[in-house]
Amino acid sequence: MSIRAIIVDDESLARRGLAMRLARFEDVAIVAQCQNGREALNAIAEQQPDLVFLDIQMPGLSGFDVVRALPTDHAFYIHAIDYVLKPADEQRLEKTIERVRAHQAQQTALADKQRLMHFISDITGEQYQTVDQVLARAEAGQQYPSRISVKDRQETTLVDVRDISWVDAAGDYMCLHVGEQVHIMRCTMKELESLLDPNLFQRIHRSTIINLDQVEKIINHTNGEYFLAMKNGARLKMSRGYKDKIKHFA
Repeated sequence: MSIRAIIVDDESLARRGLAMRLARFEDVAIVAQCQNGREALNAIAEQQPDLVFLDIQMPGLSGFDVVRALPTDHAFYIHAIDYVLKPADEQRLEKTIERVRAHQAQQTALADKQRLMHFISDITGEQYQTVDQVLARAEAGQQYPSRISVKDRQETTLVDVRDISWVDAAGDYMCLHVGEQVHIMRCTMKELESLLDPNLFQRIHRSTIINLDQVEKIINHTNGEYFLAMKNGARLKMSRGYKDKIKHFA
């Protein structure tokens, strides 16, 4: 995870000195250096940095003026992580970078959780506001949805999970085979697999998940591979790396 940084200081020596000290941090990339507040505002708008080292006392627009001038809906999240006195002490600067890393990791985790909540709501058609709500449902024995919502343009089809014979991946899309129909949904294999009960659904290939109840028989191949004959007539190959899944058919 890289940290894209901007240095803002009206003193060229101060900018150069800070840039030299930051060079020792492999995950910090300086994307712009500015000598006044106007340049800083333009650079922030253009670069969308993760971090800005902003001098407080500058002629014209001060550091505080720059912060006040940033739009309230700006993608750059305004938050003072730390302060560093000039000239920057290397040990003090290292502590600051550590704080930035921790803050960035926290923000990334929160964003990931939010995306997960949106994904679950979108797929199941149920509204979740927090991770705690999902966990509460899981503890109540309702971890896996009984239906999956598949959107196609202006239409939404609710697919009964138990009716899915198998799922295979096609790039960024998942193909849900239900009887003679195929429903297409945009998500990753990992995301979809997390919504399917492992007691009912198992992966037999890196791009294939099958419904155990839809398997009619297992066919041994001469080279040690297996084929699964599904109730709807389909015949699916099981990769060698997943042959231990055979135990689930016992």
